[in-house]
Amino acid sequence: MNLKEIQQLIDIINKSDLDEATIEEGDFKITLKRSSVKPIAEIKEQPVVAQPVSQAVPSPDQGTNTEPPKPATEGLTEIRSPIVGTFYRAPSPEAGDFVNINDRIENGQVLCIIEAMKLMNEIESDLSGTIVEILVENGQPVEYDQVLFLVKP
Repeated sequence: MNLKEIQQLIDIINKSDLDEATIEEGDFKITLKRSSVKPIAEIKEQPVVAQPVSQAVPSPDQGTNTEPPKPATEGLTEIRSPIVGTFYRAPSPEAGDFVNINDRIENGQVLCIIEAMKLMNEIESDLSGTIVEILVENGQPVEYDQVLFLVKP
């Protein structure tokens, strides 16, 4: 099977309702799977889940200080990416950012857009608080469950 035939198979899958197809030809086997990225409407039904930042406690042999040092993230909540894609801080290149450091945010407020498969997915906050840190640069690829923002509730 050559590259042109594989491209034709991809086109057929894209135009069909199939989610997955496996083709075998002699010793050659190819499986094509459609992406499971959800459109914006479905993401809004399932908002991003904020998770408290876990605190690491040093072992007693790491120093003589009786009180363990407190990490800079103590008391902050992480907002994580619900999908894989490209992170954008603004709705367009000429528009202002959705949020900046020290901005007060509200539950349901759009924080960023993640582009996946040419779909723009608005990522909304599921808590109110203040943006303490933005951990991703504009235009940077992000992974599923990657921390995007640190928020002080």
